[in-house]
Amino acid sequence: MERNGRIELVCFDFGDTLADEATERKDPSGITLEAELIPGAAEVVRELKARGYPLALVADGLRGTYVNVLGHYGLWDLFDVRAISEEVGIEKPDARMFKAALDPLRIPENQYDRVIMVGNNLSRDIRGANALGIVSIWLDWAPRRSKIPADVLEVPDYTIKLPLELLDVIEACEKALDG
Repeated sequence: MERNGRIELVCFDFGDTLADEATERKDPSGITLEAELIPGAAEVVRELKARGYPLALVADGLRGTYVNVLGHYGLWDLFDVRAISEEVGIEKPDARMFKAALDPLRIPENQYDRVIMVGNNLSRDIRGANALGIVSIWLDWAPRRSKIPADVLEVPDYTIKLPLELLDVIEACEKALDG
């Protein structure tokens, strides 16, 4: 269903996008048992869901990590689609990771400019989104990843410092779509 001026899907990475990687406590198999969320992350996910946006988790890692952490905060069930590398069999920036989130919602390629990907990693999240024409939003919050794009595909469409800033960016994107 096409909605004029409306973002069709908001995709989120997990580590240092929703959860603070520095606070993760893992079991011996590498599954995160618990972690703190980045300030504002839970609020932005809940607000976007309340506004009727479909949400996707597009994350590299083990399903158990996301069930444990997002479930603890009551966020797991708010995601309409989950593309998790353990289940998809590849990692970002491979286009198949993003398509694993887009295809179940039947978002055609000519509508990818109505999809947003929020992530912390220029070489995975931003590169992968840009290669498909998805709106890329870099959450420049943590010091753990490169902050310098390696090439034009790693240059984000938007940069935010805190998750709640995403609400203003989505509003700006929808105004641009209304053109």
